[in-house]
Amino acid sequence: MIKRFNACILKIITLYLGIPALIAMCLYRFLPTILNYPPNSIDNTFQLEFDGITYTQQYILLISLIVSCSLIILFIRAYRIHKLLVKLDKPSNSKETVVNILYKIRRFCYDTPYLLYFLEIILPLIFLPITFIIIKAYPLTILKICLTYISFFTLSSVTSFVFSKNEFAYIISLLNEEYPEIMQKLEQKSSLKRSKIKSLSVKLFLQFIPLVMVSLIFLSLVGYVQAAKETGDVYYKSYFTTLSDSFNQSFNSTEDVEKKLSETTLLDDSHQYFIINKDGSYQASDNGVLEPFFIKYVLNNSVAEGGRTYDYFCLDTEGIALKCNLDNGDYCYAGVRYDTRQPKFLKMILVCDFLLFAIILSILIYVAHSISTEIKTVASRLKEIASSNENSINLNKKLIVTSEDELADLSLAFNQTQIFTKHNINQIRNNQSILMEQERLASLGQLIGGIAHNLKTPIMSISGAAEGLSDLIKEYDSSIDDPEVNSQDHHDIAKDMDSWIAKIRDYTEYMSDIITAVKGQAVTLSETQNVTFDIEELIKRVNILMKHELKNAIVYLNISVKTDEHTRIQGDINSLVQVINNMISNAIQSYEGKTNQTIDLIIEQVGNQLHISIKDYGCGLPPKVQDKLFKEMITTKGKNGTGLGLYMSYSTIKAHFGGNITFESQEGNGTTFTIILPL
Repeated sequence: MIKRFNACILKIITLYLGIPALIAMCLYRFLPTILNYPPNSIDNTFQLEFDGITYTQQYILLISLIVSCSLIILFIRAYRIHKLLVKLDKPSNSKETVVNILYKIRRFCYDTPYLLYFLEIILPLIFLPITFIIIKAYPLTILKICLTYISFFTLSSVTSFVFSKNEFAYIISLLNEEYPEIMQKLEQKSSLKRSKIKSLSVKLFLQFIPLVMVSLIFLSLVGYVQAAKETGDVYYKSYFTTLSDSFNQSFNSTEDVEKKLSETTLLDDSHQYFIINKDGSYQASDNGVLEPFFIKYVLNNSVAEGGRTYDYFCLDTEGIALKCNLDNGDYCYAGVRYDTRQPKFLKMILVCDFLLFAIILSILIYVAHSISTEIKTVASRLKEIASSNENSINLNKKLIVTSEDELADLSLAFNQTQIFTKHNINQIRNNQSILMEQERLASLGQLIGGIAHNLKTPIMSISGAAEGLSDLIKEYDSSIDDPEVNSQDHHDIAKDMDSWIAKIRDYTEYMSDIITAVKGQAVTLSETQNVTFDIEELIKRVNILMKHELKNAIVYLNISVKTDEHTRIQGDINSLVQVINNMISNAIQSYEGKTNQTIDLIIEQVGNQLHISIKDYGCGLPPKVQDKLFKEMITTKGKNGTGLGLYMSYSTIKAHFGGNITFESQEGNGTTFTIILPL
C-alpha cells in the first residue's frame, strides 16, 4: 500500500513540475509578443543595465517561486498521508483508530487537489504585484504582466488539477479494496455531511470559470496589443514619410536639425520631437524626459529597425529616430516620440470582457444547475429504493427523459435497471416460495424422522411392559384358587405389576415431553412465529430432540454456556432448534460410525451478538465443498444426502433472525459451524 502511494505521489510531483514547465516553454517566446516587448529586446545584453537580471532569469524566477509554493503544500500533505498509512499498518490499532485514520486519509486525498488548484490561482495574485512593485515597474507593465502570468498559472493549475485528481482517486480506490466495509460507511457518512461547496454544480463552476477568465484575458491582451501595434504603424509611416524627406541632407549643426524638426507637424499634442547625440545626451521639444532604455535602443538598434525605436518593456511608447549627418563628420539622431496606448479601446475591451464574462457566468450556472439537477434526480431515486424495505419497494416509478445526451442515457439505463430488477425480484420471490415449500417438506421429513426415532424405543418398551402386565394378570388370575399361593405371593405379583406400571408411566412422560417439543416444530410447517425465549429453553429443546440420536450413535454432546442462560433471544425458536439439530446430526455423521466421540456445543456472547458453535472432530469438509457451501445445495453423503439441510439452515438464520452462519473446517481434523445472532 505504501509503495503504491509513493508511486502515485511521485507521479503527482512530476505533474506539478512537468505541466508548468511545458506551458512555460510554450509561453517563453509568446509572452513578449503578448506584452508588446520591443523587437529582440529579450536578447539585448544591455537589459542587465536596467534590470540587473535578464528576461530569462526573471521568467524562471517568477515561475519557480509560485510552483515551489504548490510543491511545498503537496509535500506537506503527502508526508501527512504517508504517516497515516504507516500508522494504519500497525496490528495493535483498534477499529475506531482505523476508522479515524481512513477518514483523514480519504479527506486529504479529496481536498488536496482542490487546495493546490486554488493556491496556484491565488498565489500569483499575491506575489506578482508585490514583486513588480519592488522592482519599481511601471503600472501598465505590472497590469499586463500580472494578467498574463495569472492566465498562465490558471491554465497550469487546471491541467494539473485534472490529472492529480485521478491519482488521488486511485489512492482512495486502493483503500476501498483493503477496507471495503469501513470505506463504504465513511462514504455514506460523508454524503450526509456534504456541504454545498462540494456539490457538483459548484465544482463545475469553479473549474470552468478560471478557464473563461484565461480566455478573456488572452483575447483582451492580444486585441489591445494588436491595436497598439497598428496605431504605432500608422504613426511610424506618417512620420517616416515626413522626416525622411527633411533629413535627406547634411546639417551644419544640431541647431539646424532642431530647426528642421520644429517645422515638422506633430500628429498629436502629446507627441514630442527629440535629438539624441552619439554620447547619449539629448534634448526634447517639451523639455520632457527620455527613458534611458529609449536612448539606448535608439543608439543600438534604430538603424537596423528602419529608424523605429521603442521605450521600456510593455510601455506602449514608440518613436522614430533617423540618423542625421553633420558637416564636421559627426552625427546625431533626430525623431519623434509618440504614445501608442489606446485608453478608450482598453475601456471598451474591459466593458466587453465584463459583459461577456457575466453572460458566460450565467450560462455556466444554468448548465451546472441543470446537470446537477438531473443527476440528483437519479441519485435521489436510487436512495429512495435503497432505503425501502422488501415489501414497500416501488419499482414502477420511471424517470422522465428530457434530453438525448449522456444524462438521458443515464435515465434510460436507470429505467431499464428498474425493469430488470423488478423481474429479478419477482423471480427471486417465486424461487423463495419454492425453496420455502422445499424447506417445509424437508422439515416435515426431519420432524417425522425425529418423532419416529424418539418414539420407537418408548413405544417398544410400553409394548413390552404391557406384555409383562398381561402375563402377571394371567398369573394372578390362576393363583386365586390355588391353595398353595399365599398372600405374600399376591403382594409380590402386585409389586411386579406396579413396577411395570411405573415403567409405562416413565415412558409416557418421556413421550409427552417429545410431543410438547415437536408441537412447535409442527407450527413452523405452516407459519413462522417470532417469540422471545432464553438460552435455557433453547438447550432444553435441543437435548430432548437429540437425546435418542446421540444415544444410538454413542456420541456425547458437551454443552458449554459462557453467558447468562437467561439471555433473551428474539425470533422463531423452533426454526433455530431445527438448525442446531441439523448441524449436530451432520456432526454425528462426520464421525462415519465411530463411537465414543464428542461434539462441543458452545454458546457465548460476543459484543451485541450471540455465537452458537457446533464443533466436531470428524472428517472435515473437502476444499471443493467449502467453496460452494451455503451458495448451493451440496452434500458429502453421496446418494444419502440432498444438500438441502445446510442450505436451508443458512437461509433460515438469514431470513428469521437477520443473522449469519460461518464455518471453519480442515479436512481430517473436524469442522466448526458458528451461528451468529444479533441480540
